[in-house]
Amino acid sequence: MSIRVIVGAQWGDEGKGKIVDVLAKEAQHVIRYQGGANAGHTLKFDDKEVVLHLIPSGIFSSSGTCIIGNGVVVDPIALQEEIKTVEAMGVEVKDRLFISDAAHVILPYHKVLDKVKETQRGKYAIGTTGRGIGPAYVSKVSRVGLRMGDLLYPEFTKAKIREVVDEMNPSLETLYQSERLDPEAIIAQVEDAVEAIKPYIRNTTHFLHKALRRQESMLLEGAQGSMLDVDHGTYPFVTSSSPTSGGACTGSGVPPTALTHVMGITKAYCTRVGNGPFPSEEDNETGEALRKAGHEFGATTGRPRRCGWLDLVALRYAVELNGMNELALTKLDVLDGFETIKVCTAYRLDGKEIDFVPLRADDLSRVEPLYQEFTGWKGQTTRNVTQWDELPESAQTYVNWIEEQLGIWFTFVSTGPKREETIRRFSK
Repeated sequence: MSIRVIVGAQWGDEGKGKIVDVLAKEAQHVIRYQGGANAGHTLKFDDKEVVLHLIPSGIFSSSGTCIIGNGVVVDPIALQEEIKTVEAMGVEVKDRLFISDAAHVILPYHKVLDKVKETQRGKYAIGTTGRGIGPAYVSKVSRVGLRMGDLLYPEFTKAKIREVVDEMNPSLETLYQSERLDPEAIIAQVEDAVEAIKPYIRNTTHFLHKALRRQESMLLEGAQGSMLDVDHGTYPFVTSSSPTSGGACTGSGVPPTALTHVMGITKAYCTRVGNGPFPSEEDNETGEALRKAGHEFGATTGRPRRCGWLDLVALRYAVELNGMNELALTKLDVLDGFETIKVCTAYRLDGKEIDFVPLRADDLSRVEPLYQEFTGWKGQTTRNVTQWDELPESAQTYVNWIEEQLGIWFTFVSTGPKREETIRRFSK
């Protein structure tokens, strides 16, 4: 029985969706454990491309169940549209997709709050997607949120929406200089979507515990990345949940003692969306070349991603933080056009060399990255390569060196966006 967690080892956008898609056929249950519709997992197969925001990526490659766990915040309207998209592609969703009755609901007023707060921050804006994720988690922690199970009781749901909006309106008017919200309009706005997703709601924690007793395999899928974890990331420029392996347990109900594998996903370089410190960023022609070659634009927002060289300091931190015992390397082919490749191996802060990630964003924003250079394989290609021995020698050297530094084996090396553009390597 394999209970594997897939964790982003950088600032998100590492290509987790593809790896989940590849591994899902080996799992009987695929579980999304945190985040919301602010994350986009892009899948490419059979000359098709689809971006999933809430439904686990395994819906296309697994015949088992796909679960939206209790740690996710769910936008009913976005989920309804996503279900329609998947069904239009000929994929069965009914009786395969389940939503935790303990997952919290994103409502239109959360999106309004997200946008007005971000506007008010001005130059200190975090760079949120405006999808209402943060405010929904605030409602959850403040114990005033609606959970998916509450949607099964329409009168309770309507009363709760009216209560929250009545409490919110004075602040919207006076603090944010925004228009008052009409609770009846909000109720009408979500009514159809709520009705459409009701059949998918169930006690998924109980369901998963029964599956564990039957020794069934699971794949737990995170969104964003370790460096965006609300506790351990580059706070305050983080997401509002825990993308780390610890979040997989709290966000699904699967106990930590059940986990057998924690796989970290890392690009062969680094990217970041939104504001916040990014030590190895190349805000120059190199960064633009990485962006162009890697098609680095957000799957959810379309925003151009900030690009830079691989940051080994941050990657080692993610490995240790999550207890990773296997890795997957994505987008190796993006480096095909570079004569020289750099890796950040340490930082210099206030004149002192350090080998760890400072937890204060102000400190991390001041570090100077220290690099080691590698000879690239320009003129050769890794694209479409599916066998390790067929990679250019310089590419093998680059990957092997990263493994030696981290002490962990790359189980997968991705050489393109499609399923088949993958090298699968088994234990040494």
